[in-house]
Amino acid sequence: MRSLSVAAVSAFALFASGPASAAGEVRCLDDAMLVFDASGSMAGTDMNAVRPHIAKVREALASVLPAVTPRRHLGLMVYGPGPRAKCSNIDLRLKPGPNSAETIMGEVNSVVPAGETPLTAAVRGAAEELKFREKPAVVVLLTDGEETCGGDPCKLARQLKAEASALTIHVIQFKISGSTWLQSGTGSACMAAETGGVSLTAGTKDELIEALQKTLTCPLFSERAARLR
Repeated sequence: MRSLSVAAVSAFALFASGPASAAGEVRCLDDAMLVFDASGSMAGTDMNAVRPHIAKVREALASVLPAVTPRRHLGLMVYGPGPRAKCSNIDLRLKPGPNSAETIMGEVNSVVPAGETPLTAAVRGAAEELKFREKPAVVVLLTDGEETCGGDPCKLARQLKAEASALTIHVIQFKISGSTWLQSGTGSACMAAETGGVSLTAGTKDELIEALQKTLTCPLFSERAARLR
């Protein structure tokens, strides 16, 4: 009898653990869109550092994405840079697809931070690209600031949730030293609270890596697969 492949054994272990656990881990493979903040504040630095914020974010993404994209279709929406009006600079850089790490990093490495923070409209655009009314979808918002273009993140999250098949919005707030963030349930964090996502803050590259892993990967499945190797 031929031995089972690692994938087959992993799948067996996944479903043998129970329907609730299996369902939860399968959901972490839903198509996802990274909404990336490339507004002007991303060119800033911490008080005691000379490297811009975006450099830390790029390094964190480069560390995490290669392990995510072979298993999950991931796309990229960017807001901030470009020649258009500051609040309309929202671009779909990549539709969700397989093995997209290299393409996403190429886009992220090429952006020059500028402009405002129209994060509410960017999240709406990401949900639309994911066809969130027809199938489960995940949006991961990575931002170092709050909405500056008149959008209402909480109102949008409630609207999307009411229309969605199953939409989850995670929010990663890149918190620089000395900054003040709104509490959970307000501002961009409200998007996570309204859709069952998580709102995380990060101030270092390592914290960004941890936040990206929590929102984009399947840790329980990965741990089981590692044990079976």
